Amino acid sequence: MKNKLNSIVLCISLIVISLVFILISSYFKKDNEIVEKETQVFDNSRPIVVSINNHHSAWPHSGLQDAYLCYELIAEGGITRILAFYKNTNTSKIGSVRSVRHYFLDYVLENDAILVHYGFSPQAKKDIKSLNINNINGLYDSKTFYRDKTLNRKLEHTAFTNIDRIKEGIKRNNYRTTSDVKLLNYAKNIVLNDYNSIEANMVKIEYSNYQTTSYFYDSENKVYKLYMNNQIQKDLVSQKEYTVKNIITYQIKNVNLNDSKGRQNLENIGEGYGYYITNGKATKIKWIKKSRKDKTEYYRIDGSPLLINEGNTWINIQPKNKTLKIE
Repeated sequence: MKNKLNSIVLCISLIVISLVFILISSYFKKDNEIVEKETQVFDNSRPIVVSINNHHSAWPHSGLQDAYLCYELIAEGGITRILAFYKNTNTSKIGSVRSVRHYFLDYVLENDAILVHYGFSPQAKKDIKSLNINNINGLYDSKTFYRDKTLNRKLEHTAFTNIDRIKEGIKRNNYRTTSDVKLLNYAKNIVLNDYNSIEANMVKIEYSNYQTTSYFYDSENKVYKLYMNNQIQKDLVSQKEYTVKNIITYQIKNVNLNDSKGRQNLENIGEGYGYYITNGKATKIKWIKKSRKDKTEYYRIDGSPLLINEGNTWINIQPKNKTLKIE
């Protein structure tokens, strides 16, 4: 009888231990709760990237909501510019379009995109040629761009384009239109809910005294509303508020080139840490970029590749030693 009782106690103990192990394991796996891995399948159409003006006098922007990926990068004078990437859209108005800087090209290369811009810095002009970057430049191609003279803006803030015009420009230049490059890995229902995650109902990213970009979480629609300098950003054409599903942010040292314009260099080759933010939560991540042409690789802190939610993504590359608030 005693042996039988001991056997029952042992069995119960083993069951309890197993249940505890399962609970602990599931807790530590909650960093990314995935219903189905890598579900967002992009076709092999080659991305188009447009250099978007972010001078405050050029607000509101046009066409950013249709971009599946945007980078915000520092330029001279504390101003930022936005690289907006498009695939399979028919966006009717994109802009305003401005010039590019040489380090912008690194993100064109890593996405294997066709660059659309209106001018360039001396360094970017040289690199576009040496790196053989397929591009459509408003300085030389008036058919792809037009001036919206109805806007109460300086001329430099009035250059626009659209997807149809860009496609015609691509045909004229006989650029390749397919690509197998995929920068980010997508999944459904990513929930950041592990011991590394923190609340992220508000994200505030300081670029300079001139520019601060903020995101405020809309829990009902599970997206972030985009603010710049405390001003909600709306589309010029639709008047709808811009929203973002995924945010990636990290800091990189920028160096003044000491030219007459105060242009910058971005020391973006190497590795570092940042945050992935979605659905009201943030978790720490690691990034690695081995060369200008190599893709930036993103990892969770445990070393596994970063998976992000389906939807549009903004990558905010912030200058070092600027304030980042996540609350």
